Amino acid sequence: MQIPKLTNARTLDDVASLIGTVAVTVLAVIIVAALYLGREIFVPVALAILLSFVLAAPVELLQRCRVPRAIAVVGVVLLAFAIIFALGSLIAAQLGRLAGDLPQYQTTIQNKIQSVRGVAGGSSTLERAEGMLQDLSKELNKPKNGSAAKEPNPILANPSGARPANPVKVEVLQPDPGTLENLRSLIAPLVSPLATTGIIVIFVIFILIQREDLRNRLIRLAGSHDLQRTTAALDDAAARLSRLFLNQLLINTGFGVLIGIGLWIIGVPSPVLWGILAAVLRFVPYIGSFIAAAFPLVLAIAVDPGWSMLAWTAILFFVVEPVVGQVVEPMVYGRTTGLSPVAVVVSATFWTALWGPIGLVLATPLTVCLVVLGRHVERLAFLDVMFGDRPALSPPEIFYQRMLAGDPTEAAEKAEEFLKERSLSSYYEEVALPGLRLAQADLKREVLDAARLVKIRDTVVEFTTDLSEPAEQEMQAEGKTDDPEAAAAVDQSTEVETPAPLPVLTKGDLAPGWQGDHPVLCIAGRSSLDEAAGVMFADLCKAHGLGCRIEGPAALSTANIFRLDTGGVALVCLCYLDATSPAHMRFAVRRLRTKFPRAAIMLGVWSGALDEDAVGQLRDAAKADVARATLHGALEACIDAGRAVTSEAPLIPEQPAVAV
Repeated sequence: MQIPKLTNARTLDDVASLIGTVAVTVLAVIIVAALYLGREIFVPVALAILLSFVLAAPVELLQRCRVPRAIAVVGVVLLAFAIIFALGSLIAAQLGRLAGDLPQYQTTIQNKIQSVRGVAGGSSTLERAEGMLQDLSKELNKPKNGSAAKEPNPILANPSGARPANPVKVEVLQPDPGTLENLRSLIAPLVSPLATTGIIVIFVIFILIQREDLRNRLIRLAGSHDLQRTTAALDDAAARLSRLFLNQLLINTGFGVLIGIGLWIIGVPSPVLWGILAAVLRFVPYIGSFIAAAFPLVLAIAVDPGWSMLAWTAILFFVVEPVVGQVVEPMVYGRTTGLSPVAVVVSATFWTALWGPIGLVLATPLTVCLVVLGRHVERLAFLDVMFGDRPALSPPEIFYQRMLAGDPTEAAEKAEEFLKERSLSSYYEEVALPGLRLAQADLKREVLDAARLVKIRDTVVEFTTDLSEPAEQEMQAEGKTDDPEAAAAVDQSTEVETPAPLPVLTKGDLAPGWQGDHPVLCIAGRSSLDEAAGVMFADLCKAHGLGCRIEGPAALSTANIFRLDTGGVALVCLCYLDATSPAHMRFAVRRLRTKFPRAAIMLGVWSGALDEDAVGQLRDAAKADVARATLHGALEACIDAGRAVTSEAPLIPEQPAVAV
């Protein structure tokens, strides 16, 4: 049987895409399997990388004091691990003391169970809890194995069945272990932790000493075609990660200190242990603080005969955690750590399944490292898309998608968040118009039909209507937004210098010919998308005290142009989203000159790709009075032309009484 040849280009592309998907899936499975099977090596390496970010700042500080790098690195690493070992010894001592005191709390717990049972009228659950405590007490009071004599079996001791006069006691004695056996039993439990600690120490020292070499190798892997940009990006990423992890360590340490001091004042046993546990568990996102609070709360129930200690312990955690999480962390970190909430949950689940409890603690720091790499290394950009907090779509794409979906309400909500930091003209210029240009590109590709164009235009009209108090929103805002998509729009703004705010005119500020209800008439050039852009410009004009009405592209036809109402019109603005048809602009201006002989005519060509020379050439070719390539520039021209008194020459010349 002969296999048919694949001659269709699309079929070849589909096959290639399928092969690529399978290859990526297989590679992902291999990586996950390697992380799981090699966790004895990868866990120390991950800990070493995170510790190197934390210790990088102290090492740099010592180097600025003229301390050689090797001495600075070794000294900082040894000091850090000495602190870690001291904390470990303190935890072990606290645990031993707590274990020895546990039998003392049995009576308190039993009394509380009896009191709760009296209130609840009896409960099988409470009875089982009391029975469990009694069994626990019996187990704790049992003698150690080998120290008590075993009772002989009377049947085996006396096969005849006669009752023995004096039972024979049997004691089993183990032979004394030798010195080597004692040494082995002492060292065996310490071999694995010491080996892991040694691996971490070695990796941290070498990472800190060879930091520049590792950076250069990463640059080579990322692609060395743009050394300046890649080097600056990786240096900035390393500095940000170091600052983030160091700040997180300091904040969590402060949290643990506050909890420990508070528990000591309340009287909860082993406050140092619970303070250290709270600091460590706070690295676990969302639930770490609640887990840390569970142990002191249970201990408070066991220690205090009343309920006041339990209440004060709960108040302590429920006051300190919100203050640290909602006040201190935003001041130190800024808006966010760079991870989406879903990514935090998914990463915690993934790393916990791979590496157990240590993976739960390392999940957030490791994912932050991956996201930073994705933002600065082009080949790893998918990591930023998957786990980062920045929207997967750009702000113009989100706006276009909302217009396509016919959802003006959500678009207006995002716009109002943006307006907390920027003006309304900035939003239209930097988000809305680029979104309409995406629709214009789809129109050129013939993927938008007439019904979709009308839907987009109608949605834009509803969107501008939903924005409340446009005059106030046009003023420069001084607030901060907490919305991720609005924050991304602000951060990705192309506006290098914010233009000076334009004045809001009153009726008395306007020239006599501009005091009508609609002195500005916006006419769409060719499509409903041009009309949507004109709607935004009309909204800005109204926000600055200039009445404006909008007409669709059909108004420029020979049959409809003479039906236009010319009363009170001082300026006509032709709105275009591209400059691909200068002939259409010229004929439109000629018709408007005939209909509006006394009105000034302005070209608004908002394609986003025109400089001043290109705009001037379009103005001259179309024989318009003025042309502007931005909404802000067009609005400024209208305000200057409409004011009664201006200190400078008008941007739009006064028109003769007869048609040109």
